[in-house]
Amino acid sequence: MPRRNILTERQRSALLNLPTDEMSLLRHYTLSDEDLEHIKERRRPENRLGFALQLCALRYPGRALSLGEVIPHDVLAFIGAQLGLTGDALLSYAARRQTRQEHLEALRGIYGYKSFSGRGARDLKDWLDQQAELATSNEDIAGRFVVECRRTLIILPAISTIERLCADALVAAENGLKQGSHRV
Repeated sequence: MPRRNILTERQRSALLNLPTDEMSLLRHYTLSDEDLEHIKERRRPENRLGFALQLCALRYPGRALSLGEVIPHDVLAFIGAQLGLTGDALLSYAARRQTRQEHLEALRGIYGYKSFSGRGARDLKDWLDQQAELATSNEDIAGRFVVECRRTLIILPAISTIERLCADALVAAENGLKQGSHRV
């Protein structure tokens, strides 16, 4: 099936990039005392920083970090300062391939994050079909989807999946409106 691109690169970035402005860092990446307790359970500095980064990325924008992803300096500095660490600690994070996966599983268990699959994905798709009738643009429907995933603690799927689901919902809504306008 051909890939459906409904968003520009700027729109994709706005939805999925880690925030770097001070207000967003304060709002989304300030760690609570409970967060710090869970983070401190990791022995090594690089694992504490990596765990905290994964937690923050799950909260906002709502996705897991990618293997080899370059973390913006402002994000590293902000989170590192709360942990008393520098961004250099991240260089050896996840030297073991399983570490990232173990951290993601721990975060899911502690905070209740769920993968985009099964019943949750079907419910979200149904919700998206309803929202498509209200959406004013491709960016609007994708934004609604991302916000709903955050609200329901569902980890965002790949951007290609988001775009495909949104495109399908928009087409279905448009076809429903066309069919509805021809009824007598």
